[in-house]
Amino acid sequence: MISLYDVRRLSVHGLFCGLILISTVWSADRPQWQEKFTRNGISEETGLPETFDLATGENVKWVAQLGSESWDTPVVAGGRVFIGTNNDPPDGEPHDPRFKGDRGILLCLDEKDGRFLWQLMVSKLGPDPYLDWPRGGIVSPPSVEGDRAYVVTNRGEAVCLDVMGQANGNDGPYKDEGVHLALGNKGGPDLAPFEVTEIDADIIWIFDIPKQAGTWPHDAAHSSILIDGDFLYVNTSNGIDNNHRKINRPDAPSLIVLDKQTGRLLARDNEPIGPNIFHSTWSSPALGVVNGCRLIFFCGGDGVVYAFEAMKTAPEEGKVENLKTVWKFDCDPTAPKENVQQYVRNREVSPSNIKGMPVFYNNRIYVAHGGDIWWGKRQAWLKCIDATQTGDVTKSALLWSCDLTEHCCSTSSIKDGLLFISDCGRMIRCLDAETGKVYWTHEAKGDMWASTLVADDKVYVGTRRNEFLIFEASKEKKLISEIKLDSATAATPVAANGVLYVASMHKLYAIENSSK
Repeated sequence: MISLYDVRRLSVHGLFCGLILISTVWSADRPQWQEKFTRNGISEETGLPETFDLATGENVKWVAQLGSESWDTPVVAGGRVFIGTNNDPPDGEPHDPRFKGDRGILLCLDEKDGRFLWQLMVSKLGPDPYLDWPRGGIVSPPSVEGDRAYVVTNRGEAVCLDVMGQANGNDGPYKDEGVHLALGNKGGPDLAPFEVTEIDADIIWIFDIPKQAGTWPHDAAHSSILIDGDFLYVNTSNGIDNNHRKINRPDAPSLIVLDKQTGRLLARDNEPIGPNIFHSTWSSPALGVVNGCRLIFFCGGDGVVYAFEAMKTAPEEGKVENLKTVWKFDCDPTAPKENVQQYVRNREVSPSNIKGMPVFYNNRIYVAHGGDIWWGKRQAWLKCIDATQTGDVTKSALLWSCDLTEHCCSTSSIKDGLLFISDCGRMIRCLDAETGKVYWTHEAKGDMWASTLVADDKVYVGTRRNEFLIFEASKEKKLISEIKLDSATAATPVAANGVLYVASMHKLYAIENSSK
């Protein structure tokens, strides 16, 4: 894969060719969760299968063993596949026998055959289980650029990794991988440093978000890092305490910006999001250009969508800037706004929160929100917001709203004016992205935490009842295939280099037309 650094070194003619190469890589690889910048759940891949059979192996290229719970979406870049899981394979022993018990893992696999290459092993944050949910593993998909992968661990650390692992040596400046491996599990005492082996990750730098940004994660650290030039935009996962009664860090940031090269904290949001977080901050940022201005779109744990000016230059050493707010949109303006934690366990009245990512499409933001899955009201909506306004646009920017069956963890997929979205009420919808008109719905057997993928004129999505569904991407509903998985799935399907990747709780499947 050609890196952006390599491109900058090319001549004028070479630069043009290099940009073409980068475009090809981005359309063929899938180096981050969803489409670059916009977070739209689409892919330009073609020739993808319309069905597969796990029992017979039809159209199954390879299978890789994961842990007992895998909530992460795979990422494919530079001949490698990255996916988060835990250290508890239901079939067989862990890859590294030195480590037993509950830990988070980021696996790096060979794209050709699923062969294990290396792993980032991370101990539990604990001892409070609400800081780092038992057996949850690493749930944040990495973002890969060139020879670097950026990921948020289950301990809430933003880390920069060498995609080669230790195969090309232990690069700096961070050299204490053995110490990091020895961190106390579930809050226990640290162990003696481990010897770093060829199957260990090579950490370039670490930014400990809870310690260095003063946050309090809840349930899990769930952030897909947005890369924009030299800047990394990171959701901090700031949330409620373990009693679900207060925000321990109300003044902590919900969105931070780190230097890509060093991990230095450069900027943070300065909005009063913290006190009104209902449960946690779940959503990752998107980027779009509106009226010539690059905007970062971020959904706070308070149910509000924010647009910030993207950073142009880094502040001087030792200084942390505040991001400039361009507009904000309250998705649920009539919901309670004070002492919001008192509405925990209230299924009739509660604030909204946002778990899926905002999607930027044709100067609009598409976002699903509603009562929390575990603690809030049952109402939920998909909303379309005009992204071209400024200020508090709650009363002026709503273009349309569509009722959902129940709360939604998913991110929209929009292709050729058609929008597809799944929800926790077992419903898949096809809508007109311009007007919000519903063309069709489909009730699945299980609820869906995964998002849809639209690729090759098909819609792919999995459920938590072991089913995987493939539809025709059209105004008329046509169910092409219904496939039984080995276990539930909460991962978004991924298409890269002619292969469809489907992750269940226990296994990662690379699906490819056998005729190729």
